[in-house]
Amino acid sequence: MTKIKLLALVIMGSFVGCTAQNENIDSNNQTTMTFKIQKSEDEWRKSLTPEQYYIIRQKGTERPHTGEFNMFFEDGIYHCAACNAPLFASDSKFDAHCGWPSFDKAISDSAIVEQADYSHGMVRTEIMCGSCGGHLGHVFDDGPTETGLRYCVNSISIGFEGTEKEDSKK
Repeated sequence: MTKIKLLALVIMGSFVGCTAQNENIDSNNQTTMTFKIQKSEDEWRKSLTPEQYYIIRQKGTERPHTGEFNMFFEDGIYHCAACNAPLFASDSKFDAHCGWPSFDKAISDSAIVEQADYSHGMVRTEIMCGSCGGHLGHVFDDGPTETGLRYCVNSISIGFEGTEKEDSKK
């Protein structure tokens, strides 16, 4: 190995080490965050089904076209299945033909937090519940609406509370 290549590797290694220390990276190369709702993993296991625990806490993914809310288009609010925090309004939902429920915006600026995801040899942006940190899915910049975003969400990560339409109140 030439001296220049060796020097370049040393410099790159030093830079990566400094970056990791400054960004507070955990052992899975993820930025650590603190959330309003704090539970131990044992408490999460007890409050979630095994499938919910796998997807919400262990960052799993449900198979496409299998989720309860993929082709569901009722009026209401989608909330976090782990902590019940509101995440998306039904008017932001659209059919992205991707096999998962898709939304073009969160219900509020603090509802969703984003984090770089380098798993599975890809570079993506993970989305998590802003209240409990539960894994919801990923956001992509290929959405068809004016936001240009597609929040691709696991159905198992969300719940739904419907609202009555004006016509049905009569």
